Amino acid sequence: MAKTAKETPMMQQYNAIKEQYPDAFLFYRLGDFYELFNDDAIKGAQILELTLTTRNKNAENPIPMCGVPHHAAQNYIDILVDKGYKVAIVEQMEDPKQAEGMVKRDVVQLVTPGTKFGTQADAKENNYITALTQTPQCFGLAYADLSTGEEKVTTLMESEEVFNEILNLQTKEVVVDSSVDSEITEKLAKLGILISHQAAAITPQAEVSFLTQTITDTTQLQVASQLVSYLTLTQKRSLAHLQEFVVYEPMRFLKMDHNSRYNLELTQNIRTGKKQGTLLWLLDETKTAMGGRMLKQWLDRPLLTQSSIVKRQMIVAGLLENYFERTAIQNDLVKVYDLERLVGRVAFGSVNGRDLIQLKTSLEQVPKLRATLKTLPGDVFGPLVELLDPVHEVTELIATAINEEPPLSITEGGIIADGYSEQLDQYRDVMKNGKQWLAELEAHEREVTGINGLKIGYNRVFGYFIEVTKANIAKLDADRYERKQTLTNAERFSTPELKEREALILEAQDKSTELEYRLFVEVREVIKTMISRLQALAQGIAELDVLQSFAVVAETYHFVQPTFTTDANLAIIDGRHPVVEKVLGRQDYVPNDILMSPDNSIMLITGPNMSGKSTYMRQLALIVILAQVGSFVPATAATLPIFDQIFTRIGAADDLISGDSTFMVEMGEANNALKHATPASLILFDELGRGTATYDGMALAQAIIEYVHQNVHAKTLFSTHYHELTELAEELPGLKNMHVGAIEQDGDLVFVHKMEDGPADQSYGINVAKLAGMPDALLTRAEVILKHLEQQGSATTLMQVTNHDEVVVEKPVVAESIATTVQQPDDNATDLQLDLFADTTVDPKQQAIIDELKEMNLAMMTPLDALNKLFALQQKL
Repeated sequence: MAKTAKETPMMQQYNAIKEQYPDAFLFYRLGDFYELFNDDAIKGAQILELTLTTRNKNAENPIPMCGVPHHAAQNYIDILVDKGYKVAIVEQMEDPKQAEGMVKRDVVQLVTPGTKFGTQADAKENNYITALTQTPQCFGLAYADLSTGEEKVTTLMESEEVFNEILNLQTKEVVVDSSVDSEITEKLAKLGILISHQAAAITPQAEVSFLTQTITDTTQLQVASQLVSYLTLTQKRSLAHLQEFVVYEPMRFLKMDHNSRYNLELTQNIRTGKKQGTLLWLLDETKTAMGGRMLKQWLDRPLLTQSSIVKRQMIVAGLLENYFERTAIQNDLVKVYDLERLVGRVAFGSVNGRDLIQLKTSLEQVPKLRATLKTLPGDVFGPLVELLDPVHEVTELIATAINEEPPLSITEGGIIADGYSEQLDQYRDVMKNGKQWLAELEAHEREVTGINGLKIGYNRVFGYFIEVTKANIAKLDADRYERKQTLTNAERFSTPELKEREALILEAQDKSTELEYRLFVEVREVIKTMISRLQALAQGIAELDVLQSFAVVAETYHFVQPTFTTDANLAIIDGRHPVVEKVLGRQDYVPNDILMSPDNSIMLITGPNMSGKSTYMRQLALIVILAQVGSFVPATAATLPIFDQIFTRIGAADDLISGDSTFMVEMGEANNALKHATPASLILFDELGRGTATYDGMALAQAIIEYVHQNVHAKTLFSTHYHELTELAEELPGLKNMHVGAIEQDGDLVFVHKMEDGPADQSYGINVAKLAGMPDALLTRAEVILKHLEQQGSATTLMQVTNHDEVVVEKPVVAESIATTVQQPDDNATDLQLDLFADTTVDPKQQAIIDELKEMNLAMMTPLDALNKLFALQQKL
């Protein structure tokens, strides 16, 4: 019968630590393994695909357990953290051989989604952790990348700004205090972001004071301190690489909300969620991880100051004009490793010998980069040269102290170079001579005994030994050879001479290994004092890398340098969508001009689906963004104003998080633009109003166009299938009609993808349906209906149509305003919607269901609500 096991001291220790970290997986170190127990083991075994076993299996309640080897633990930790979990790493705090009783253990680090160090696979991605606090007036938001030391803080006024900033940062973890509204934390959690709570009051720390010394705003100081305290609490080690907080204001950069970035596919492909097919993908010719991260940061925050933009442009132009020097710079950059994260590991205490060799190799490229930049004409490269501090002291220290080919481990010797320490060299001499002595002893023993197979070996348990096969044991002098170990086919012995030399060799090995580790730590601490210089150097190299990437892209894809104007004149000649052009090939892409004078604020675009309207609109936004990050642009010439914000409403999708329908999402994004846009903004509205009934959509579209024209005055591209809206050009002097050319050949539609003045003469909807492969019978029927409608003078209002009936229509009037368009129909007017359900022979029970269907307002229903309602009606039928 199973016995109830009393809780052992070890499990008491484990449970005590687990109580402090209830929301984390506890990786509890036992010898060469990290073990998980109880619920952690059950859940961990499933996620990590480990074998679940039990401790005290004969007890009434055996303890579930599973484990991973300590040397492979990082892979398992990464899997858990990537899935949104926390992992508390529990280490032995003393040598088990010297422990009195239970070995002391404690958590040495709490790894969370926001504090995970970047891996090689995501070297060009930042991993931000964000902190949030709230006051009655505003929000304080701070973020940091623990692996690079970057820290920034700001103040935001509205919750929508908070969500946009967090989504744009792609942060995986937000640290909140008790002031943050639960609605905000719940919405963040729905987005898959881990919410961590500030457990205790923030205690003053010297480290916090140093990092926040430039902050004067109380809310910003609170949230910055909150973030640093959380990092200190979870990491439990030196964070000397954390940089002073930089206070920033989102409005000092070209502002784009998360939806606009998403619609424009700046860094994430809408269809795949990957980098490929995005503007970042096109621009990324960087050679270093630091440059890749900076490029993404620049795309996230284009500039507003013309002088700053022009400085970048001048460097790009200089690199573009000097091919050989640019090639030399690229060749040197390829040899530069991730300085920011190497420095982070130095501060963190996790750096190894190979990391330091990478650091040295990187620093050795800096003098060469400086020399090349100095040969370039002009003075625009001077500030960049100044940023490239070679930090000679670190290069010389590593070259002197660290072996050129060090082992991965820093505790097992072989890491310090010969000649760096006299004491270490002496130990090595003893070991070297000892090995020579052992080789000579082995030869001597073979000669004396006549045993050719005799050999001298070593293992950690028995030390040095003489091994002889059992067939040759009779040849040994029993008085001189002392048996140490018996194997299946051999015996192991020692001799007085071997014992004496063994003691000397092992002492030298132990002491040399201990000394090497101590010397390595000293080297690491010296490098730690140079962290700020190394971080500044990393920024300079990253900036040079991004600018040479711009030059490569400009040369490869024939980009030109844009100029800027202050009179709201916009002139792009032969502009292209850079990503579409790269995918299609330049020979197949049709360029288009975009011309908008100071008096022309709205361009109304008509034309068939698939003709390129959306591409044309996105193309303008991407050209603006490229210009304001300092890049050249895809055109033969470009003159642009500097825009302060970009707003987009492109594509049709429900908001599954909030439950809003497509139409509600459309109206929300449109409202955001109308509320916040200025005359210096860019608005892109693609088929706004299509998510509701025809007249409602047309009325709203016209009202929005009028509002933008009369109140906002922002540069606006508005594509539509409501051809009636083109008549607004007669009333609104700032509106210009444009259309995408298409021709019909033998009944087939051919897109020319060229923008032309004036409105489109027809929508070609049936032709597009034919291209999509619709059934011929359906297309034929659609043409019959269309001809009837055209005969009656209307292509927008459809009445009751059957195969044998004449078409009855009501000629619509172009909406002059919402008030004149959305009105109650006359009692004698024909119904404005196709009566899909009219049938005098319908069963009364079925008629009730039809009536219920008629009353449903689909535009205000979420997809889930509509599906549930449809299912309920189906059950009634």
